[in-house]
Amino acid sequence: MKYSKEEVMQYVQEEDVKFIRLAFCDVYGKQKNISIMPQELPRAFEYGIAFDASAIAGFGDETYSDLLLHPDAATLSLLPWRPEHGKVVRMFSGITYPDGKPFACDTRSFLQKAMDDATKAGYAFSFGAEQEFYLFELDENGRPTKTPYDNAGYMDIAPEDRGENIRREICLTLEQMGIRPESSHHEEGPGQNEIDFRYSDALTAADNALTFQTVVKTVAHRNGLFADFSPKPLEGKPGNGFHINMSVKPCEGSENLCYMIAGVLDKVAEMTAFLNPTEDSYRRFGVNKAPRYVSWSSENRSQLVRIPAAIGEYRRAELRSPDPAANPYLAFGLMIYAGLYGIQNKLDLPNAANINLYKADAQTLAIYKKLPEDLPSARQAAAASDFLKEHLPAAILGIYCNP
Repeated sequence: MKYSKEEVMQYVQEEDVKFIRLAFCDVYGKQKNISIMPQELPRAFEYGIAFDASAIAGFGDETYSDLLLHPDAATLSLLPWRPEHGKVVRMFSGITYPDGKPFACDTRSFLQKAMDDATKAGYAFSFGAEQEFYLFELDENGRPTKTPYDNAGYMDIAPEDRGENIRREICLTLEQMGIRPESSHHEEGPGQNEIDFRYSDALTAADNALTFQTVVKTVAHRNGLFADFSPKPLEGKPGNGFHINMSVKPCEGSENLCYMIAGVLDKVAEMTAFLNPTEDSYRRFGVNKAPRYVSWSSENRSQLVRIPAAIGEYRRAELRSPDPAANPYLAFGLMIYAGLYGIQNKLDLPNAANINLYKADAQTLAIYKKLPEDLPSARQAAAASDFLKEHLPAAILGIYCNP
């Protein structure tokens, strides 16, 4: 349910809400929040709530550091793990300067602009996320270890899969927050899990991706575990992927879907610094279903983009290179602009790579372009990209290319 400002204030009054979290994220996608009391809510809606941005990654230094948070009433959600009496709710927030000018490094606003630009062009993009994570045991002092919670394998069941009840609790918590998980299962790595979501508009999907990580970490902690979303938690084991499913309307048969995929393939190397923003991100590539080459095909998990088996409204493209370290607002926004580029220029898809690229010989692989092999190479490609300069705020591009 999407609330209005008046409905939010009524809800807070009638449901014994004592704390209201105004949520946002730094430029790298790490969630932050400020809690306000109910009596401050009218001021928050009318004027915004000031905060010191000087210590937030990518938000600048102590000079002109005051920014304002403006809660988005439509994103109201109860935090079900907080006390029943004296409830806590959360709303995602936009960020502005004190004069009302939008803050350049507000990545949620960047995604909203990308959606607005797509609407003006006559298109609507939908996204579904698949995020993987490891569950590790804690030591006697409550600090994370690298000891997996179980040694189960892909889609194993209990008792080998000890994460079954954790995933169940996560899914039920998400449902209480109005988020619809689609499926869940044990992944290939020991203690590794995956939960997938039904598609939605880009902004909702990105909000849900941030919420998902918070819920997983909270539920894991309540069960005496640590949830690790880093790209490569264990040497020699599968990394964590953030597979992004994307579709477009109108689809006009399959033409716009093909153009969209062609656009993403054309721009993916330039976008990689934003899809894979850490050094460890590049240690995933080339093994355990994490692609290294710019390619596509149907139902083939060795490819960068695959078209899963589906028909009608469920037909989509899955980008398999991103990892959970990515800021979903930037990732989805850039994918929208790349998709639009492909559609508006009617880009032709390259030939499908209907082979297993993990087992192909060097001669076969030589015809395919590689993704950047490390973070410096990805930053160099981003810094030279006219596509990114056209669409990304210069401040965000500079932060990622010259941290």
